[in-house]
Amino acid sequence: MSVVKQPHSSPTDQYDNSQKLHALKSTSAWTWLNFLGDVSQSEVDILLLSTAFKFLLFPAYRSTDFEVHRNWLAITHSLPISQWYYDTTSEWTLDYPPFFAYFEKLMSIPASFIDPKIVDLQNLQYNAWTVIVFQRLTVIISELVLGAALLRFIRDSVDPSRQRILSASLFLHPGFLIIDHIHFQYNGFMFGILLWSILMAREGRKLACGILFAVLLNFKHIYMYLAPAYFIYLLRSYCMSPAGVIIPTRFISLANSVLLVFLASLGPFVLMGQLPQLLSRLFPFTRGLNHAYWAPNAWALVTAADRVLLQLVKHLDVGLAVNESGVASTSRGLVGDTVFAVIPNIKPIHTFIITIIFQMVYLIKLWRAPTYKSFVAALTLCGYASYMFGWHVHEKAVLLVLVPLTLLASENYAYYKTFVIASVAGIFSLFPLIFTPAETLLIIVYSLIWGGTVLYPLNKQLYEFPSSLPWVLLESFENAYLYGFALLQVFVTLFPLVTGRSPDTEFLPLMATSVYCAVGLIWSFIRLSTLYITQRY
Repeated sequence: MSVVKQPHSSPTDQYDNSQKLHALKSTSAWTWLNFLGDVSQSEVDILLLSTAFKFLLFPAYRSTDFEVHRNWLAITHSLPISQWYYDTTSEWTLDYPPFFAYFEKLMSIPASFIDPKIVDLQNLQYNAWTVIVFQRLTVIISELVLGAALLRFIRDSVDPSRQRILSASLFLHPGFLIIDHIHFQYNGFMFGILLWSILMAREGRKLACGILFAVLLNFKHIYMYLAPAYFIYLLRSYCMSPAGVIIPTRFISLANSVLLVFLASLGPFVLMGQLPQLLSRLFPFTRGLNHAYWAPNAWALVTAADRVLLQLVKHLDVGLAVNESGVASTSRGLVGDTVFAVIPNIKPIHTFIITIIFQMVYLIKLWRAPTYKSFVAALTLCGYASYMFGWHVHEKAVLLVLVPLTLLASENYAYYKTFVIASVAGIFSLFPLIFTPAETLLIIVYSLIWGGTVLYPLNKQLYEFPSSLPWVLLESFENAYLYGFALLQVFVTLFPLVTGRSPDTEFLPLMATSVYCAVGLIWSFIRLSTLYITQRY
C-alpha cells in the first residue's frame, strides 16, 4: 500500500501518474462509482478481496448481538410502530433510536421473503443458514457507506498517497472485522455516516455536516459524546462571522434542518405520547461503573487498584477500612453497581463532571481555532474523554476514538506515534470479545497483517529521530510497551491452561488485558491532548 518515491516527484505527481495507470475506463462496470472520482483498480481490488474474505466468515462465531438484531427485525416487521419500544417478548428489547428501528424495518421486508421465520417474533434464537447469510450480507452491504466516504477522502486530499493508506486502513480495520463481521454489529455503516459528516466539514459544506450528524445521532445515541465538538464548530465557523457576530440566516437554517431530522425520527413517538418510554429504553441508569469486561479506561485502573489494595488489607495491617459488600465484587457492570472494597465508590455524577471538565478544555481551543483540523482533533478528544471517564463504557466504544484518530495519523510523527499506541492497545482490547480458538487465531494474524501494511509505510514516510536523550528514552519505553503485547498474548493463552481454569483466577487474563491496554490508551490520550492544546491551528 506504500508509494515508491521517485526522484524529483511530488506526492501529487505520483498520485496523478498512478491514477493515469490504474483508473478504470469509462466502459468499466464500475462507472457508477464516478461520483466518488476516478476509482482505481487497486481500490476495486481491495473492495472485492475484503468482501470475499468476509464471505468466508459467515459460519464464524456470533455473539448474542446476532439474535438481538434478528429480534429487532421481527419486532419492526410483526408489530405496529406503537409497540416497538414496549415489546418484551425477548430479553433483547429494542434500545436504539428510531432511525435504526426504521433501518431494521426496511431490512425486514426482504428478510420476510427470504425466510418468514426470520421475522417471526416468537421464533427466538433462530439460527438457520438463511438468517445467518441474510444478516451477514446486510452488514457487508451497509458497510459500503463507509467505503464510499473513504474513497471521497482520498480525492482532493493534501497528500493522496498517505490518505489512500489511511482510507484502506479504516475499511480493513480489525475493529470492524471483529465487532461487525464476527461478533456482529453495524458499526461500519454508522461510522460511514460519521465520516461523510466529517468530509462535508472538510469540503466547507457545513450545513450538510450538521444534518448528517443529526441523522447519525438518531441511528445510535452513543455518538452524542461527539456532539459538543459539533455544536462549537458549527456555531463558531458556520453560524458566526469571523468577528463573532451571529449570522441569523445560517443559524436558523441549521437549527431548522436539525429539528426536522429529529422530528422525522421522534415525531411519531411524540404524537403517540411514547417519548418517556423511548428515552427509558435509550438511557437505562441501572448499570454499574464498569461493563462485565472492564473497558480499558481510567476506571479499569481504578478498579484494578481497588483489587490490589484489598489484597494488601487482607495480608498486611495497613489500617484501611474495607467495604464488605465490595469484597466479592470484581465487576457487576451488567446489573447493579460496581462496588469498591477500599477506594470510595464512583457515582455517575462523578464521571459526568470529569468528562465535561476535559471536554471543556478542548472546546475552548476549538472555539478559538474553528478550523477543519482543529475540529477533527477536538472531535476525537471529546470521544476519547467520554471513553476514558464515562459511565458503563463498553469495550467496543474504542472505535469512537480509533476511527477519527486515524484521520490525524499522517499529520506528523507525533500524531502517528499516538495513533500507533492507541490502535495497538485498542485493537488488542477487542480480542476478548472473541473467545473461540479458530477465530482468535484469525484475528491475531489479520491484525498483524493489517499493522504491517498500514503502520510500516506510514512510519517510513513520517519517522523523525528523537531530538534529545529524554525523547529517545521515552520512545524506547513506548516501543517496549508495544512489544509487550506479544508477552500479554502468551500469558492470556497459557494461563488458563496452566491453572486449569480455576474459578479463583479465571478473571486474571481479562483483568491483565484491560489494565495493560488501559495504560496505552491513557498515555495516547495524554499525548493527543498535549498535541492539540499546544499546536497552533
